[in-house]
Amino acid sequence: MPATPVLPQRTTAELTAHLDELRAAPAEVGTVHLVARRPQRFTRELLEEGVLDATDGLVGDNWYSRATSRAIAAGRHLDAQVTVMSARMVALLSDDLEDQAAAGDQLYVDLDISLTNLPTGSRLEFGEPGAGGAVIEVSAKPHNGCAKFTTRYGEEATAFVNSPAGRQLRLRGLNARVVEPGVVRRGDRVRVVRRGGQDDRTGTGAREALAV
Repeated sequence: MPATPVLPQRTTAELTAHLDELRAAPAEVGTVHLVARRPQRFTRELLEEGVLDATDGLVGDNWYSRATSRAIAAGRHLDAQVTVMSARMVALLSDDLEDQAAAGDQLYVDLDISLTNLPTGSRLEFGEPGAGGAVIEVSAKPHNGCAKFTTRYGEEATAFVNSPAGRQLRLRGLNARVVEPGVVRRGDRVRVVRRGGQDDRTGTGAREALAV
């Protein structure tokens, strides 16, 4: 994948027209749309299955090498161990999976990842209960559109994801850390098993005991 791929440039009007669709993402149980890792700068690998590790993040990804020494020393790098983006949002930017992965996130899910639905401390479990799926926890570190995002998708797309509505819906994505290692597969279910510090047992099969 080239450093600055030529991608479609969506207008604010085009993106705003899909706000209702973006807000309609499922709140409790969603689907993993895409798993992508970055083995080196400007390179993306689309995976059918990835391994999330509590130390290494997505195995084979360059997350750790991208962190500053100061962040590593303070442990702050763990707050951005895994990044998650809305599959609905990235699908508005391109129909092509490789172009979608150019956003630079590792996991793309069809799930409501808004601040309201997934406040800091919320946890997501991948796959079927007891089948070795990973669990990640949403961190407080913001994940905002940056210069690279603008280069790939245009100024209007960046302004849209960074708008008040975009920030509330976390359209650029969220940061998370791995709390239980395991696999994550494209097409897996992804379930909210804790919301903002409280176990959410409304979904069938939710884990009965996640460490607080």
